[in-house]
Amino acid sequence: MALTGIQIFKLLPKTNCKECGVPTCLAFAMNLASSKAELDQCPYVSDEARAQLAEAAAPPIRPVAVGKGVRAAKTGGETVLYRHEKTFFNPTMFAGIISSDTAQAEVEAKLKSWNALQYERVGLNLRPELVALKDVNGDGVAFASLAKLIAETSEFNLILMSESAEIISGAVATAGFKRPLIYAATETNVDAFGKIALDNGLPLAVKADSIDGIIALTDKLVGMGIKDLVIDPGSREVKQALQDMVAIRRAALKDGNRSLGFPTICFPCDMASNVAMEGLIASMFVAKYGGIVVMSDLTTEVIFPLLLERLNIYTDPQRPMTVTEGIFEIGTPDENSPVLVTTNFALTYFIVSGEIEASKVASWLLVKDSEGLSVLTAWAAGKFGGDDVGMFVKKCGIMDKVKHKELIIPGYAAAIAGDVEEELPGWNIVVGPREAAHIAGFLKSR
Repeated sequence: MALTGIQIFKLLPKTNCKECGVPTCLAFAMNLASSKAELDQCPYVSDEARAQLAEAAAPPIRPVAVGKGVRAAKTGGETVLYRHEKTFFNPTMFAGIISSDTAQAEVEAKLKSWNALQYERVGLNLRPELVALKDVNGDGVAFASLAKLIAETSEFNLILMSESAEIISGAVATAGFKRPLIYAATETNVDAFGKIALDNGLPLAVKADSIDGIIALTDKLVGMGIKDLVIDPGSREVKQALQDMVAIRRAALKDGNRSLGFPTICFPCDMASNVAMEGLIASMFVAKYGGIVVMSDLTTEVIFPLLLERLNIYTDPQRPMTVTEGIFEIGTPDENSPVLVTTNFALTYFIVSGEIEASKVASWLLVKDSEGLSVLTAWAAGKFGGDDVGMFVKKCGIMDKVKHKELIIPGYAAAIAGDVEEELPGWNIVVGPREAAHIAGFLKSR
């Protein structure tokens, strides 16, 4: 259970040294309690207090790192049932299955195809992260060989799926450097799988036919010293699988059940008879509450909407996505190119810049800090006023880059035109389109 500010304050040195950036230890404690500060900001906290605070501050669902390299990610670490209560932290990871009897050439072709599934959205690169290598014939040599191929030749990280500890051990020997997730410890193999995970410092999935069975497995593995666990409740019927996911999350968050305080893995690929239904089920688990979602295949028509859903759900609702304030070159503008201004809300910037690019008219785009608000909202909130925009134009440096004195403002902010003109004597303030979709035609017609 999280500590209150007063409880945290009792564990602090109470020196009021101000080195943490706030005037008093009490203020620092309150910031810690509300997650606005980090314990490392206090240089004088004792080791004993640090240990107590770290334990108390640990999220009810343990964050588990999977993989190494550019697609390494964490799953778990969540603290709320509903995103609007605070936020969700570690986005669902997506995996596609490759069976161990697949020919090497076919695996290489599939990896190339899957690697091309990368989509640019509001400045972010959306893509799947994992390959689930599934043992289907008990051939340990082939399994280890494919694990090595995937680990060494692709950016994807691995889930190693087998019921045999011997086969898993062989694959870990060839691909363990990529920090694969081992799947899965069950009642019959928990000791052997636990030893592999412990000896190699790897995350381990557990699978049972019931939540009580999961608790028995996680308690045993934690007792062995293994902390990075992922839970598969074993249900493969959609309704029961959803109920299990919700029950596990609620038990960890509401009841403080540490035995279930781990991220989950689910398999829509085993719950659907066609790709479309598989994608639909996967979308349900992105929302509630799949840490890793395993698909039978990764295709654009299925993975793209899932990645967008993930982006929407795991974007912090209390912190708008923003871009840096400054001057952006669209195309190769020169001293005669038009100058436009907008806010730093990421979606606004990428839509506006995209429309300018589509116009083929090289332009200067000035992005003013509006605390992540869109144009109309920022104007209504007093964060995109005429005086502010005029001052920004003066200080941003655009006057050194162009010879003309013409500024195009968003149509929704037409009311600020007069104030901008007063702040920028001699400048011609042009009111642009209200909708971004009309920018291309507007620029071409000038």
